[in-house]
Amino acid sequence: MPKMKSNSSVKKRFRKNKNGVIKRGCQYRSHIMTKKSSKRKMRLRQGSTVSKADQAKIAKAIEV
Repeated sequence: MPKMKSNSSVKKRFRKNKNGVIKRGCQYRSHIMTKKSSKRKMRLRQGSTVSKADQAKIAKAIEV
């Protein structure tokens, strides 16, 4: 039986820290940044954590 592949797109988008919490980048920061305020852009630079409901699903996709 062949090896299971982990989901490459998920590996690029999410990181697990040593406590097991999965971090993600904020959305809405890829383009059309001119109309967004400086305060909003600063907030978007900081990461966020994945909700508890989605953590198990994403952790499985990363580690398969």
